[in-house]
Amino acid sequence: MDGYRMAFLDEGEGECVVMVHGNPSWSYLYRNLVSALRPRYRCLVPDHMGCGRSDKPQRYPYRLRTHVNNLERLLDRCGVNRCVLVVHDWGGAIGMGWAGRHPERVAGLVVLNTAAFPSDRIPLRISVCRWPLLGALLVRGANGFARAATFMAVRRRMRPSVAAGFLAPYGSWRDRVAVHAFVRDIPLSPRHPSMETLVEVERSLDRLAGKPMLICWGGGDFCFDDHFYEQWRCRFPDAEAHYFPDAGHYVLEDALEAIRPLVSRFLARCSGPHSS
Repeated sequence: MDGYRMAFLDEGEGECVVMVHGNPSWSYLYRNLVSALRPRYRCLVPDHMGCGRSDKPQRYPYRLRTHVNNLERLLDRCGVNRCVLVVHDWGGAIGMGWAGRHPERVAGLVVLNTAAFPSDRIPLRISVCRWPLLGALLVRGANGFARAATFMAVRRRMRPSVAAGFLAPYGSWRDRVAVHAFVRDIPLSPRHPSMETLVEVERSLDRLAGKPMLICWGGGDFCFDDHFYEQWRCRFPDAEAHYFPDAGHYVLEDALEAIRPLVSRFLARCSGPHSS
């Protein structure tokens, strides 16, 4: 992408399932879902620029619009004509940004603890990571955002090997450039550079009305709390929704055994030629 390498998993054959991660995770977030689905489906899982195994340019427009554009270009290049889209965290705004541009290519939507609409709700523990100087020291210097997520984003204790997997791409100040950029790109005011894009994403949600949707929500999420869950339920009243009170933000870590069969059954119900 524009001279930089954007990494992605492309495993399995058949109907396509695109999984879009957020911050501070990477495609590793979906490892167990990919393992379950790849015998029957094509699983395409990108790492956003600056994340995972993608390049981490230090001077780059790490904005919502750029990430949506990158996803669009990747899916075009990979020949994805139709897919089921799975989104989590920032993946909601990015993935729905793409879906709103191409509703005819969307066979279904799986929503996991995310948002795709403006909100001024932000926990203090995230807000401090946006403060000048202190934010950079916390996020890029002390790895205080990605490391904290390994215990704040789950309700069950994360195994050390799993935590190491989440942290693997973010071992240095330079490696954490996008982790910090994502935090700063949360649009909380009308004048924020990404607010216009997020409003466009929100408006485009109407184009996805009637699409099959599965919502799997961790009720113990300190960031995307019940307010966001109710927003999705209100905007998509016909969605199949499952609420897991004992799961946190990384809902696939805390409630995998329950979610995996739900996703499999949902994919089986999503009719239409969404193989590439």
